[in-house]
Amino acid sequence: MAYLSPGTPADLADRARAGLADRLGATATVVARAPGRVNLIGEHTDYNAGAVLPVALPHATYAAAAPRTDGVVRLASAQQDRIWTGRLDETGPGQVTGWAAYAAGVVWALGPLLADSAAGTGGFDIYIDSTVPLGAGLSSSAAIECAVAVAVLHLAGVPITDEVRAATIAACIRAETEVAGAPTGGMDQTVSMLAQAECALHIDFRDETHEPVALDLPGRVLLVTDTGVSHELTDGGYGARRADCEQAAREMGVPTLRDADPADVARLTDERVRRRAHHVVTEIARVADVVAALRTRDLPAIGAAFAASHESMRDDFEISTPELDLAVDTAVQAGADAARMTGGGFGGSIVAIVPAERAEAVTTAIDAAFAGAGFSAPAHLLAEPSAGAGVVD
Repeated sequence: MAYLSPGTPADLADRARAGLADRLGATATVVARAPGRVNLIGEHTDYNAGAVLPVALPHATYAAAAPRTDGVVRLASAQQDRIWTGRLDETGPGQVTGWAAYAAGVVWALGPLLADSAAGTGGFDIYIDSTVPLGAGLSSSAAIECAVAVAVLHLAGVPITDEVRAATIAACIRAETEVAGAPTGGMDQTVSMLAQAECALHIDFRDETHEPVALDLPGRVLLVTDTGVSHELTDGGYGARRADCEQAAREMGVPTLRDADPADVARLTDERVRRRAHHVVTEIARVADVVAALRTRDLPAIGAAFAASHESMRDDFEISTPELDLAVDTAVQAGADAARMTGGGFGGSIVAIVPAERAEAVTTAIDAAFAGAGFSAPAHLLAEPSAGAGVVD
């Protein structure tokens, strides 16, 4: 079985350096890497002050960068034909559109951290290359943001301390929401910056804490299947779900759905809003269940939580698709211990915990099921839990 390859950091860094030279005629001073992510459980809980449990992928975005002295920013990408050019003061909200907004917006949002450095205010040439599948719900956008952020901070001579990492996460969130115009709850940027190898990251957005959770499941692999159905956060579906959650919280008189009681949820009169709130409240509880089950290697408990999560996203939150449902059902029937859709929904990917010896059988079964249903062929990758963003030596 051929899986989507993450490539090696050294090879991809060299490829990014070559791309910067070829497309922009610049010599890279630094190459930064930031991973995509797959969320084990906790969907649409981050912006409700809940908890999530993502894993950083080995598939990552690389940003090769060189300083300028004329106040200009130039952006190119291996995945895009167009080169974006603008001045440092033209990188903010309403000034950049399309893919470049995710990168230029980071330069704008990092302004206070760059202001004291001549290198930080002189401009940048940046070339981006990525092995994170686009539109797959695997946080390709946050990977761009975090890779660009680490690169420009390095050029500006800003040490990436814990405090700077926290400020960088906030800047990347601002870039996505205020410049790119895509709603985000902050999970993607947080795990891309803070992940540890061989661990998931348990993030609690009420008290803003994070804790690594070892993924010690001998004989198991994390299998991600990209259904090929485009995942797009700016088309209104994500924002509509968020608005429903905010309405539910207002009607119950609580600050966020993290503070909601299931009995209060049951009393909501709007049936759609009630189902949205029910998903979030039960999903937050499932995150805690899976964290506990990982610590005791309780695979049946994880499987039950994944199944309940997928059912809730399909029926209560209504963000699944026929392709996601088929992939989940087929994975479990073919031997996966657990499977669910992952990400914001409306397409994208599923994540499954699979006995290593059954991985090929599971992917083959999903491929056959998609062909039989007349769906486009899916793609598969192995999600080896990886480290967060940093400079590639």
